[in-house]
Amino acid sequence: MKGDLLWLSSVLLLLPGAGSCPEKCLCHTSSKSVDCSRQGLREIPSELPPRTQILHLQHNHIGDVPTSAFSRTPLLRTLDLSHNAIFTLAPGAFLGLAHLQVLNLTQNSLHSLESKVFQSLPQLQELDLSFNNIQELPEFKGDTLSHLTRLAVQKNQLQQVHRAHLASLPSLRALFFKDNLWKCNCHLLDLKLWLESFVYKGGITDGVICSSPDIWKGKDLLKIPYELYNTCLPLLGKGGPIQPQLPGTAQQDPPQPSHAQEQVDQSRSDCEFKPKARPVNLRHAIATVVITGVVCGIVCLMMLAAAIYGCTYAAIMAKGHGEPLSHINEPGRPGEERGPLSASLA
Repeated sequence: MKGDLLWLSSVLLLLPGAGSCPEKCLCHTSSKSVDCSRQGLREIPSELPPRTQILHLQHNHIGDVPTSAFSRTPLLRTLDLSHNAIFTLAPGAFLGLAHLQVLNLTQNSLHSLESKVFQSLPQLQELDLSFNNIQELPEFKGDTLSHLTRLAVQKNQLQQVHRAHLASLPSLRALFFKDNLWKCNCHLLDLKLWLESFVYKGGITDGVICSSPDIWKGKDLLKIPYELYNTCLPLLGKGGPIQPQLPGTAQQDPPQPSHAQEQVDQSRSDCEFKPKARPVNLRHAIATVVITGVVCGIVCLMMLAAAIYGCTYAAIMAKGHGEPLSHINEPGRPGEERGPLSASLA
């Protein structure tokens, strides 16, 4: 009986993939983790223990991740592929990883991402894509990454992000965006609105720091005044004009733009900020002050003219009334006849 058990154990150990550990890797049975970091690997090891839950592949020379690269480790929960030379991820690179929660892809050479590459990760909670050359985030359709709570895309080549791509991540709570090539023009107005709502709901972000235009270089997008986006409002909502909807009216399809209108929209597609305009209420206040000053000046001149006229008139009247009085009180001259009043007094 004892001999049969020894024989069975030997057979199980010799079976390929049955509890074996890849060469240059260190396997920990108790923690169900495999450490293959800093081993100069150029591809994903093919023979990994099927019960592996934590896999360290960082600091190697892996250049790509092919389809179903981790199909033999369906129980993976943490996968670290950071500090490699990965420049492409096959659309089905993570097939079979239904339990993966943490994926680290920092410090690689990724330029773009397929929209389907994350569809097989329904339980993913943390995704780190920092320190790559990604120019655009993929669109997450359906329930893709519906449980994602933390997304990091720092130090990439992003210039803009579509609001819809972030709105499709309902569980997102932390978003890290710094050190990208953010172009703070009209196309980033949608992102500004989404980020304000995200922060208001308790989300955490390190902000979108502008790289251009020069007047906003180094500034946080969230701190740019709204009035500077007045010229961008017609482009809000996928580049089309905003159609105001009045309460109680039926929703109508927006008119199709003409060829000339398309040319105008194209010319405005890269609209930059103009010199800061004064707010409308400030312009109205200045106009009111100017008009009030002019009216007050006219009234003052009229009052001054009236005062001068009154003084002149009073002086003339006083002079006219003063001459008879002096004439009456003047003593009589020799030989001049006296009137009856004088005679009676005499």
